[in-house]
Amino acid sequence: MQASQALSASKTQRFGRMRWTSWLLVAVAGGLQAFSLAWPWARGQGDGWLTLVGGYGRPLWWLQILSLAVLVHALLAARSPLAAAGKAMVFATAWLAATFWWLFISMHTYGGLAAPLAVAAVLALAAFLGSYYAFVSWCFKRLANTDKAQVAIVFASLWALAELARGWLWTGFPWGAGGYAHVEGPLDVLPRWVGVYGTGWVAAWLAAWLAVLLWRRQNAQPLPVLKWAVPSALALLLGWGGLWWLQNASTRGDSGLPGMSVELLQGNIPQDEKFELGSGIPVALGWYARQLHAATAQLVVAPETAIPLLPQQLPEGYLDFVRQPFVQQGGKQAAMVGIPLGNWDQGFTNTVEGWAPGQTRPYAYDKHHLVPFGEFIPPMFRWFTDLMNIPLGDFNRGALAQPSLHWAGERLSPNICYEDLFGEELGANFGDGATAPTVLVNFSNIGWFGNSIAIDQHLNISRMRTLEFERPMLRATNTGATVVIDHKGAVVKALAPFERAVLHAEVKGREGLTPYARWVHALGLVPLAALCFGLLALAWWCGRRTPRKA
Repeated sequence: MQASQALSASKTQRFGRMRWTSWLLVAVAGGLQAFSLAWPWARGQGDGWLTLVGGYGRPLWWLQILSLAVLVHALLAARSPLAAAGKAMVFATAWLAATFWWLFISMHTYGGLAAPLAVAAVLALAAFLGSYYAFVSWCFKRLANTDKAQVAIVFASLWALAELARGWLWTGFPWGAGGYAHVEGPLDVLPRWVGVYGTGWVAAWLAAWLAVLLWRRQNAQPLPVLKWAVPSALALLLGWGGLWWLQNASTRGDSGLPGMSVELLQGNIPQDEKFELGSGIPVALGWYARQLHAATAQLVVAPETAIPLLPQQLPEGYLDFVRQPFVQQGGKQAAMVGIPLGNWDQGFTNTVEGWAPGQTRPYAYDKHHLVPFGEFIPPMFRWFTDLMNIPLGDFNRGALAQPSLHWAGERLSPNICYEDLFGEELGANFGDGATAPTVLVNFSNIGWFGNSIAIDQHLNISRMRTLEFERPMLRATNTGATVVIDHKGAVVKALAPFERAVLHAEVKGREGLTPYARWVHALGLVPLAALCFGLLALAWWCGRRTPRKA
């Protein structure tokens, strides 16, 4: 009797250890999902064995798929839908907190929020957004008794819906979506067709496919090779090969546009001094004015709020002085500069002004997608922003689709800071190939997040936009990454972060519309969401007809 009780207690202890190990493994996999978006170690060369995994800031497509496969396996092994939701919650919270942990820097280092409160705020945001993935994982477990050939489709569709919800609800915060790990690798042929979320769907399908293979092997279940494994592999290879051929066929040859020389200005004004009258402001006004006057390129680009004061706050004659080289009749140079505009009566805008010869008035682009807590304060959260020592305010939104700046045969379309996170909104400018932008221009200030991986994550986001629309992008930033990206997502020239310098480069725009640009302009992300719901409905119907045990 005692021996039997001892054996039972031993089994219970082993089961308990296995259960906790499973939860820990899921948490680690969530962290690796974050690291796959931009590898956070091994800056430079000779930093140890981690350089074998990936250079600092590089996306790792294979790590994204493998880490997500760990979650899918854990969901298949979960004893109930509630347990599956719990594991997904742990995975997603670890993934998202490890992705945007740098929000702590903006809130604590620059905002003055107490460290425990800043940590709690990051974790609360990660957990709130993670609840989307917990819910779809609960649904997945409820539907996972369908034929295993459908399990991968069910998971990928539910996961994509969670990603879409995160990018849409509450103005959206899709930073760190899984598709961004695939700006390099075999799936980089997909964005021009289906965008970042469609690419994420394929990656999730691959992860689930791997998890099902492992699940069957562990549970000694026969693998229906001829029924679905071989057809799935062949469909994947043929589909990838066809898309690769079509992509390369569509990008052969010259665009026919003249191209231009550019200078991108990186002021590297310390964030804690940037808006200080006794330090950062005079440095910014002096340095940017000198670089604008000394420029020789056809286009000069200065970052978001390069001029950190409203026009009426500037020294008398300053704005006319910096505009002067670019507005002369018959001139050969243009400039695009970040500057706040407005007043207390009419409100304020985060704006890019464009100055070109022969203008009757400056070109202006007003930021459309504002940052919660940074450029507008959500209802009922004034108490939270009052705890921080950051100059926050409610900015006015610009229109969704705004005209490009026409210069030197190119159509230059600005976007400010994390606006390039919303490809569906940039797509509003791609309705007509004759008027669509030929070059995208991002104006950013990531100085709020210090010398963190946020710089490289944002760079990979911009690279995804160039793949979706097949347009080069110029990025002018305060502290980095100031780069030129070609229409294939490759960084062709860059400044080192946190240096005050000027990037001299050439850029040649592109014309034509990608399939993604066409459908996202017409219908937004609705077609992708409808496809996911349709696949789920089909899987549910098939599962009711031929139910099988998991």
